Amino acid sequence: MSEAESGIEMIVAVIRPEKLGAVKQALAEAGAPSLTVTNVSGRGSQPAKKSQWRGEEYTVDLHQKVKVECVVADIPAEDVVEAISEAANTGEKGDGKIFVLPVSDAVQIRTGTDGVGAV
Repeated sequence: MSEAESGIEMIVAVIRPEKLGAVKQALAEAGAPSLTVTNVSGRGSQPAKKSQWRGEEYTVDLHQKVKVECVVADIPAEDVVEAISEAANTGEKGDGKIFVLPVSDAVQIRTGTDGVGAV
């Protein structure tokens, strides 16, 4: 089965940590309650911050973010992307990014079910 034929997609969103609760709620309302969350740090268009500690100045250019991964098969990925985008938006730089990736297959470890049934 090719990636295009599987009907399974992974949505990966990198968002502000304080928006995680709103994104979880939005995903549940969109019918995609299953997710994986990882604390990450990175940099993009959000400006670096200068701080001082014990008299020494330093630059913080890696900002704390949360990576949310959600795999869907039964609901359109566009609906999930819209839900995340609306819930995570503050209108400021550093709100994050959303990526949609095709998934060629999925296997449920306990039962051995594969394809859309595993999702």
